[in-house]
Amino acid sequence: MELFDKVKALTEIQATSGFEGPVRDYLKTRMIALGYQPEFDGLGGIFVTKTSKVANAPRIMIAAHMDEVGFMVSSIKADGTFRVVPLGGWNPLVVSGQRFTLFTRTGKKIPVVTGGLPPHLLRGTGVTPQIPAISDIVFDGAFENAAEAAEFGIAQGDVIIPETETILSANGKNIISKAWDNRYGCLMILELLEFLADKELPATLIIGANVQEEVGLRGAKVSTTMFKPDLFFAVDCSPASDTFGDDNGRLGEGTTLRFFDPGHIMLPGMKNFLLETADKAKVKTQVYMAKGGTDAGAAHLANNGVPSTTIGVVARYIHSHQTIFNIDDFNQAQTFLRNIVTSLSTEKVAEIKNYSI
Repeated sequence: MELFDKVKALTEIQATSGFEGPVRDYLKTRMIALGYQPEFDGLGGIFVTKTSKVANAPRIMIAAHMDEVGFMVSSIKADGTFRVVPLGGWNPLVVSGQRFTLFTRTGKKIPVVTGGLPPHLLRGTGVTPQIPAISDIVFDGAFENAAEAAEFGIAQGDVIIPETETILSANGKNIISKAWDNRYGCLMILELLEFLADKELPATLIIGANVQEEVGLRGAKVSTTMFKPDLFFAVDCSPASDTFGDDNGRLGEGTTLRFFDPGHIMLPGMKNFLLETADKAKVKTQVYMAKGGTDAGAAHLANNGVPSTTIGVVARYIHSHQTIFNIDDFNQAQTFLRNIVTSLSTEKVAEIKNYSI
């Protein structure tokens, strides 16, 4: 399968926080097809363990997250429209006038759109449009009233997830889709598992994907407690700001060296290791100072402290229906991750950890 087809398959799956099942099923099927036996943590994270033959080998965890941002129905109005609470961070300006799918408790799929006030209804009113609160945005399934919505099985607690088609950009260098945060990571781990299938390694690898990252890094707290890694590598996508006049995160400039975010500072030993590995592998990298967090922020505080980092890429307009990301950035990140996991011997891990203390 070509890379674009793999991206399309993963990004068009609809799975938000607490409703990761469709992505988990996809990962499970692919992991088994590659010869691995997946296991699950108590919240639904999925992982495989590739055990090293080296005695007392270090344990390295590489984790994506499965959830994309979405919404949950909080109320059903008399006119049959819905109001919601957000699952993850949303800019209200990108929510209105979009298509979504509502999933009922029984799995029925209901088409939904978000209403936007037409300019015609503002003329002569003297009212200046204001940025709406998420709780005020109208989600509309075209039902006549609340009773009809109930007949279709719609209830409070149902999830609503963006729906859009994944396409290739005109120049062939970029892809436009929803949910690259973080189907990027999901594809990264699958590609890594395929690469490692017939390889013996100096470290034991725990590779998989967490749940509920978008609502507070929740899954990583559970999985790192369960698997007890010596080092943790999140694989996640961050916002590019290049089209907003900021050089912090540019498309086409390679994988990110995420030295800082509000919940995590990269330790010196990890920083030295990443810089040396990137230089040796001739991987294109860019320094990234983040304003949001990844699962590394939760993992590094687990157990007695786990040196952690994020192997990432950037994408424009994340947490929306239409994200733009660069194909070569993904390839650079995959090359970087392959070189990282194949070089983590007992001695190298000790060097990273000891230098970090």
